[in-house]
Amino acid sequence: MKKLDASRIYMIMGFMTSLANATMFTTYAIYQVVALGFNPLQLLMVGVVLEVTVLLFEGVTGVMADTYSRRASVIVGMFVLGAGFVLEGSAMWLGDGGTAMSAFVWLLIAQVVFGIGFTFVSGADSAWMVDEVGEDRAGGVFLKAKRIGLIGTLLGIGLSVAISTVGYNLPYIAGGLMYLALGAFLIVQMKETNFTRPEKPEGGSSHWRSMKTTWVMGARTVRGNRILLMILIVTLFSGAASEGYDRLWQAFVIGDIGFPAAIRFNMATWFGLIALASTLLSLAAVWAAEKRMNIAGEKFVRRSLVVLTAARVLGIAGLALSPDFAYALAAVLLIEVVTALTGPLYDTWLNMNIESRSRATVLSMLSQSDALGQTGGGPFVGWIGSRLSVRASLLASAALLVPILAVFARARGQQIAAPSGKQNTP
Repeated sequence: MKKLDASRIYMIMGFMTSLANATMFTTYAIYQVVALGFNPLQLLMVGVVLEVTVLLFEGVTGVMADTYSRRASVIVGMFVLGAGFVLEGSAMWLGDGGTAMSAFVWLLIAQVVFGIGFTFVSGADSAWMVDEVGEDRAGGVFLKAKRIGLIGTLLGIGLSVAISTVGYNLPYIAGGLMYLALGAFLIVQMKETNFTRPEKPEGGSSHWRSMKTTWVMGARTVRGNRILLMILIVTLFSGAASEGYDRLWQAFVIGDIGFPAAIRFNMATWFGLIALASTLLSLAAVWAAEKRMNIAGEKFVRRSLVVLTAARVLGIAGLALSPDFAYALAAVLLIEVVTALTGPLYDTWLNMNIESRSRATVLSMLSQSDALGQTGGGPFVGWIGSRLSVRASLLASAALLVPILAVFARARGQQIAAPSGKQNTP
């Protein structure tokens, strides 16, 4: 079988992971809120366990990817992710099967497995792609992969709605099986030609010493680059804000807003239609960005991220203050389109500032910052929801994004690192 080039493999990964994620997450709230009966605090605690796992393992797996193999890290991660999602879908059966543990406990265990799998893939996939295709092409590949991923999302939405009518937990099992199939595909097709392992330290084959050297190199890269330090702050606050919105918006629509009584669709169909509309709008927005915008310049990337962050603040606050379904729908659509555009631009900004030899490690460190923000922000937002209301939780999530605008403003005038990884003189 002929090997595919790295850009196509990365796009296939984007398609398959988006297909699996849309299959699982389009109707996840029906599974967790309706079938399992979780309250807002429990929903946030699920996220906290996931993010604590990421926080603990992200640095180790990132260093392993930079020390041994990014390809191996991605493949292992796909299989672990698949196992975690299958376990999450099975939590309802396990909790009701006469075992001593409830479905909630099984779901928390699944988050640990899922979180470990995520850390193997996080950073390693984009680091592998950038090395294989080159930094000059990476921005375009990120955008194209996002567009193709949105096509996978469209298919996943329909699958999620159809499968959930049979069983609320079945979308998770289907998505997990897709991740397992993707791991098997990558074993056959994924190659690694431009990765060079760090030289082993003198005095023997100390794997731990080699990993320590790689981690220190990554830490020095972050510490010595003011743009990366600013990105670290951005990921911290973005993580704190995203946890509240991601975990609560569907529960907010179910419990506080409700669906139009005149149109008698079931909840799965409504969430499927919302996801369909947001994906189509996102697909158009990403296509326009890919065709008409030049994302190679750092100034353009940063200015775009400022506008998108401000729009996200307005969207989440608008959702929290929505008086009815129409306003809530408009806010959700705005947030989802902004999120779709932010991802490729943010990835481009990151990789403009990271040298190849420590790319996966630095990306993992930034992912740890995101996990730290979600770990701290999740319980805070959940506590507000349990004491006041879900509306108040969403407003708190919007407020947590505001400091990011100040960070972007401070980044104005800072020079970007050269593509080679060497910094320009400030």
